[in-house]
Amino acid sequence: MDNYIKRLENLESIAESFSGVDKAFAIQAGRELRILVNYENVSDDQARELCKSIAKKIETDLRYPGRIKVTIIRETRIVEYAR
Repeated sequence: MDNYIKRLENLESIAESFSGVDKAFAIQAGRELRILVNYENVSDDQARELCKSIAKKIETDLRYPGRIKVTIIRETRIVEYAR
């Protein structure tokens, strides 16, 4: 159980070590990593490169069975209120 939790924490910490990353979530028993980035600091092209860089760092730093899917979420939210 401790190894499982440590693996999830390692995945999240690797992603959060990159600039522009707001938050990272390891889901599906560590088989998927979803990363939220700040849309103002990271463009679409930068998000693509960031995703590749994070996947490469996971490959070199961690040992894991199977594959880990790395997903970057970059969204713009606009809220207006009508009174």
